[in-house]
Amino acid sequence: MENRISIIEHQRQIMRILRYGAEVLQVKAAPVVKFDSELRKLFDRMIATMRAENGVGLAAPQVGISQQVAVIDISGGEDPGKLIRICNPEIIEQHGKQSVEEGCLSFPEIRAVITRPKKVLVRGQDPEGKVLQIEGEDLLARAFSHEIDHLNGVLIIDHVSALKRDLIRRRIKKKMAAGEWG
Repeated sequence: MENRISIIEHQRQIMRILRYGAEVLQVKAAPVVKFDSELRKLFDRMIATMRAENGVGLAAPQVGISQQVAVIDISGGEDPGKLIRICNPEIIEQHGKQSVEEGCLSFPEIRAVITRPKKVLVRGQDPEGKVLQIEGEDLLARAFSHEIDHLNGVLIIDHVSALKRDLIRRRIKKKMAAGEWG
């Protein structure tokens, strides 16, 4: 019985991920100014959602909350020390380039080659409001760049050519018409 209750509680934690077309995904999120228990609950729910969807990162706008909040875990939940909770992140240094195929939880089944920095230095705040700086390289640099883009209303299709963007939009419209998007 206890295991069943924990499964039900976990399911309550999972938030609905918004897909491309939702307005909140295309606007800059508001900075976090209140570091309280509600913010910590939001982090917990976002982590549960990211893990349930097998994501590497999740930004608050993707769950309908226009705040500068993101979670990243490049270990897929395997290494608790790799889990990052960050508010108001910004890239303050970047070096090199990498072009790698990316996916996005707000664009299921759609992937695109995106050019991102190979290495970044990110400044932000932890859930208690303390300033932190984190260096990221390779996958972590891509994850930071991707989630910070979300917090600024920038999506993966904003990084591809006009032709590729048009193809992606057409594919999404077909899915919408078939009731497979939303």
